[in-house]
Amino acid sequence: MKRALLSCTILVLFVFSGAAQQPSTAPVQQPQQHARTDHQPRSASEIWADLMDGNKRYIAGKPKARQLVALRNSVAKDQHPEAVVLACSDSRVAPEILFDKSLGDLFVVRSAGNIADAIGVGSIEYAVEHLGSSVLVVMGHTKCGAVTAACSREKMPTSNLQAIVDKIDPAVLQAAKSANGDALVEVAIKDNVHQSAKDVLANSEVLRHFVEQGKLTVFEAEYQLDSGEVVRLNASQQ
Repeated sequence: MKRALLSCTILVLFVFSGAAQQPSTAPVQQPQQHARTDHQPRSASEIWADLMDGNKRYIAGKPKARQLVALRNSVAKDQHPEAVVLACSDSRVAPEILFDKSLGDLFVVRSAGNIADAIGVGSIEYAVEHLGSSVLVVMGHTKCGAVTAACSREKMPTSNLQAIVDKIDPAVLQAAKSANGDALVEVAIKDNVHQSAKDVLANSEVLRHFVEQGKLTVFEAEYQLDSGEVVRLNASQQ
């Protein structure tokens, strides 16, 4: 009897052990890919329209659902952002959020007053020349503190802060030709976006070449803090 029980026990263990070693025939589930993998270029107008669709979703509070783990894995080896965004460092102005974008979608450069020094311009050059970005969005925002400081015409307490104001001064001088008082700041914010876009191209032969070749399009925009809307400022320009 003991031998019979022992034989049955060995047989059961053998069967289960063999089953565990058999390769599984169930299909392996691949993570869903959400990033664009074809890298087919879209026109500047298509890219801008896509950004505007994302902004509409953001305003409505209906962002796209994303599988962030799968998305993170899909962009881990490389990146192909279609658009560069030069925006203000203001904590309320996050391009990825207000355009309803995610990992790998935007190459973002931020500084107070949405201005670009040599490092900022070099970062944009990298995105355009090496990553294939074909759109540059220079985006200011309402109630910008940096522009407000420049409009005060007061000397800043540190040389670093003064450097920011000095970069914005040309826009303030331009705005002062048509506005004053409370209206000056809002006009200067728009003029600063235009001035910043001009400065970026003036300081980069690389970016000018891409623009001249039709491989880079610059969009100027202003983000409205109250409504969440991104408004294009140079809509009449091609």
